[in-house]
Amino acid sequence: MTVKMLIGAAASFAVTAILCKVFIPVLRKVKLGQKILEIGPSWHKCKEGTPTMGGLFFTAAIFVSMAALVLPYCIKSGDWAIFVHFGFALANGATGFVDDYVKLFKKRNKGLSATQKLIIQFALAAAYLYALTIVSPPVTAIFGIETGFLWYVIMLVVIVYFVNCSNLTDGIDGLEGSVSAVICVLFVIIALRSGDTPLGVLAASAAGALIGYLIFNFHPARIFMGDTGSLFLGGLAVGMLMYIDAPLLIFLVGIVWLTEGISDILQVAFFKLTGKRIFKMCPIHHHFEMCGWSEVAIVGVFSLVTAVGCAAAYFIYI
Repeated sequence: MTVKMLIGAAASFAVTAILCKVFIPVLRKVKLGQKILEIGPSWHKCKEGTPTMGGLFFTAAIFVSMAALVLPYCIKSGDWAIFVHFGFALANGATGFVDDYVKLFKKRNKGLSATQKLIIQFALAAAYLYALTIVSPPVTAIFGIETGFLWYVIMLVVIVYFVNCSNLTDGIDGLEGSVSAVICVLFVIIALRSGDTPLGVLAASAAGALIGYLIFNFHPARIFMGDTGSLFLGGLAVGMLMYIDAPLLIFLVGIVWLTEGISDILQVAFFKLTGKRIFKMCPIHHHFEMCGWSEVAIVGVFSLVTAVGCAAAYFIYI
């Protein structure tokens, strides 16, 4: 198991790093670069034109590792649960890809409308939850209380919320990749403790791929992941928590995502009620930028907060 995890991590790291190295100049040449919206920080304008959709590279690397190292195991055992969860992550990544495609090729800066995204995301989450009832029926008790069908309704909202918050977090160099890498390390530790090979390979491959990507995404970023990557990573975290039957731990594991989303909701609601703002700019990582924090400092602190949340989640889980 450990050998497979190491191979998955190393292979995903190498594939992602090579793809980024090779394709960044190509993406620059064909001008597939990020558009910076006017509502964002003014100093982010210098990032306009930075190649995007880098999420394709680390997603492809993880997919290759899963196909090579986990697929034979699933064929032999007949247990396909891990691929249902991984498939959900891929489906969210595909949604992000469509959004990025619309932005880049249809010249619509905001991509898909919020309504279009939500309809797709709720449909994907509903299909995912239905698939789980067939392949690996989840535990529907919350704090020891059986909730039955209500559990699926709650999870539908929680899943869509956190996948979108993962997307919100991808706003400064290295932030979403770093937070997600920390989350993946948590699942590596859980897999090592439980001896779960499929989970271990998936988590280790994802961690390796993200480190390979971060080499090119740390400030100053040479490539962005786009919605292709951020929606995939949100779906991946949700999927791995569902796999271990601990979905509500997302509130600890994804504490940064949770905070990013809440800051946005509070800002909009407070402004509509009072005409004033709580934060200087939202999501909250932009507030810290406006307060004078460097992007590197924000990434460091937010990653540390994620690590603390993951540590708390781990001790609750075991």
